Amino acid sequence: MTARWETLALGSESESPLWEVFHENAKLGRFSSGPSDEAIDQYTSGLLESLPFDGFPTVLLPKRLPAMKMPVGKAMQSRASVREMTPHALRLDQLAALLYYGYGITRSGSGLLRSLRIVPSAGALYPLEIFLHAANVQSLASGLYHYNPLKQHLRRLRDGNQTDEIDRCFVAGTIPLQSSVLIFLTALFERTTFTYGNRGYRFVLLEAGHVAQNINLVSSALGLACLNMCGFFDREIDRFLHLDGIGHSTIYTLAVGMKRRHFPTSRPPLKKRA
Repeated sequence: MTARWETLALGSESESPLWEVFHENAKLGRFSSGPSDEAIDQYTSGLLESLPFDGFPTVLLPKRLPAMKMPVGKAMQSRASVREMTPHALRLDQLAALLYYGYGITRSGSGLLRSLRIVPSAGALYPLEIFLHAANVQSLASGLYHYNPLKQHLRRLRDGNQTDEIDRCFVAGTIPLQSSVLIFLTALFERTTFTYGNRGYRFVLLEAGHVAQNINLVSSALGLACLNMCGFFDREIDRFLHLDGIGHSTIYTLAVGMKRRHFPTSRPPLKKRA
């Protein structure tokens, strides 16, 4: 039986590159049309704020987050892609800060159809979900988790350290050894494309960039190392996360841990006296 993705995979060397086809079809025309405001409101009112994963064990995240005394400019200047990490147990409040400042809720209620979050989102539709694999976090059992920003908690979806299985889903050598947490940004595309059509796919990718940059800057401010990674085999990582890979798929991953310090293995030679 042919997998659905095989029927959707298009293109050949003789045709225009798919990115050109997509970009052209995602352009906004002056006379472009979409759903009515009424249809959009009705659709939006029925959307979940976050996938619930009812029945899975719940881990409440600390409400008190660590103070970040580093100025934002310094955090931006010190941001770097760190490919070598050392064993380090993240504190649970540090993980909570990464998640909250990455995609947390800042305003809710007061007649809003959807809670507003820390990053901009086209139509306040928030199509992203965050999964994470904790390998080394204090007070948190190793395993696969899902983050619920509305309730500021985690759901434990799978027990045990899955690092080896995850590593096989990436291009060899992509994941830094000894990283403490792997974060998966996944997208439910229809949350946005229902309203914005093909252009909505652009918006989803832009939103993932906002979230990833926030996580990078918070990592810098907390003295942690971070690496953005797109060298993964999409269908394999989607299977690992139990996503269908079409309507819900992984679009970005990040590793967070502690930067490896390099120390000289021997004392430098003494200078000869004149």
